[in-house]
Amino acid sequence: MRQMQPPQGLPFIKMHGAGNDFVILDSRGRQPVTTPALAAALGDRHRGVGFDQLAEIRDAEGADFTLDFWNNDGSRAGACGNASRCVADLVMAGLGRDSVRFGTARGTLAATRRADGLVSVNMGAPILDWDGVPLAEPSDLLHLPIPGDPAAVGMGNPHCVFFVDDAEAIDLAREGAKIEHHPLFPRATNVEYASLTGPDRLRMRVWERGTGITLACGSGACATAVAAHLRGLAGRHVVLDLDGGTLEIDWRDDGVWMTGPTARVFDGWLAPEFLAAHA
Repeated sequence: MRQMQPPQGLPFIKMHGAGNDFVILDSRGRQPVTTPALAAALGDRHRGVGFDQLAEIRDAEGADFTLDFWNNDGSRAGACGNASRCVADLVMAGLGRDSVRFGTARGTLAATRRADGLVSVNMGAPILDWDGVPLAEPSDLLHLPIPGDPAAVGMGNPHCVFFVDDAEAIDLAREGAKIEHHPLFPRATNVEYASLTGPDRLRMRVWERGTGITLACGSGACATAVAAHLRGLAGRHVVLDLDGGTLEIDWRDDGVWMTGPTARVFDGWLAPEFLAAHA
């Protein structure tokens, strides 16, 4: 057997939060490396590593770190709650702390580790004005002029939330792809289907903009919880059961807090040849 050589290339970490999976690149102390071509190549589950989103950690002033997010089609993502929780878990462990603050495209956010080991992140206040979501034209955010009577909520990225009798019965691949590029959403949208299963409990499934069907979506869970409360279906603290696990959402005065599990799956190295081919 040929002797293993020391790894060369770019290190990465694979993690998931409730089945929502990520590649994490740590670019603190150096220039960011992610490009649309590299993100798309890495996101390919056959020829790359595969992920729902990529998170790149960068240095920050006035915070512990900064996060950039990418979808697996190579497009940028404005927010990613579960990736934020995963990276916060990594950084908190490295710092020996139970709280961190980090920069994102929508401002500085906070994350904490609870006594039970679950990680919480404050995703900030929901965006509840039509041009902030954004929509293409003024509309009633709680009752969009789209068949199915969905609601729109911004969480740093746009969300279109449908409340249905049975989320399991929805053809998510067909309906999600159709709504993602609805003309009312000029930057496309994430699409959630949710059904009430008990007091302050919802079953939710999601189609993510630039990615497709995922097992969980943190910002989508936040948007769904906000819309459910504004529609009078639930309180401000709800539990959502997603395909990949359970998330707790608590809409507080200081923002929408999301809590759930994180898991570190494996560490690896991207080969220099792969990086050169997708620079």
